[in-house]
Amino acid sequence: MRRVSIIIPVFNEESFITTVLEKVVKAKTGKLSKEIIVINDGSTDNTAKKIKFFIKKYPRAALTVITHTQNQGKGASLKKGFLHSSGDIVIVQDADLEYSTDDYPTILEPFLRYGANVVYGSRFIGNRPHRILYFGHYLANQFLTFLSNLYTNLNLTDMETGSKAFDGKLIRTLAGSLESTRFGFEPEITARISRIPNLKLFEVGISYSGRTYHEGKKVSFLDGIYAVYAILRYNLL
Repeated sequence: MRRVSIIIPVFNEESFITTVLEKVVKAKTGKLSKEIIVINDGSTDNTAKKIKFFIKKYPRAALTVITHTQNQGKGASLKKGFLHSSGDIVIVQDADLEYSTDDYPTILEPFLRYGANVVYGSRFIGNRPHRILYFGHYLANQFLTFLSNLYTNLNLTDMETGSKAFDGKLIRTLAGSLESTRFGFEPEITARISRIPNLKLFEVGISYSGRTYHEGKKVSFLDGIYAVYAILRYNLL
């Protein structure tokens, strides 16, 4: 393995995007070089300007920017990023600093040591720091993970995690068939990989610094309802 692709979907994150990109550039990935792919998903704030300034500051960073003129959703952005990637391993990195780039070595270890095909970073196992926030979100996450596990026969602890990594060839093969444009990506990709014979799926404990809605969190109650629909659709149909 020679390269890791880091996919960063972005929508109106002018307060965080520069810091996230700097952390990704400095993140430890062992002997693997980095390919950074940013999908600016129709941002209407200064996100695009911040990205341009970053490129001028770090001209040697292997950074590709894909721009959507209108917001299409996280799932659509990830699909575009997957199809443009070339890495042996592909990591999803949210642009809001909830998930730390310091966890990359932990996420990469199952690929490099155990031949993993997919790795999920769980917010509910391990001893890494976790910010305490909404009890309702915790219950919703546990319910969605349980419902997903019920149909996929997996024993994940955090299906809805935004920290996921894939074998590059595998995710590029799957990307063309992905349908979810928003937060339905998590249950859809989980349903699809669960049907792959002899899949090596690992889960590792990661840190989590969640945001409040005042700080810009975007997931809503309706996204939770759609996640239930996505679990049923992609597992039963």
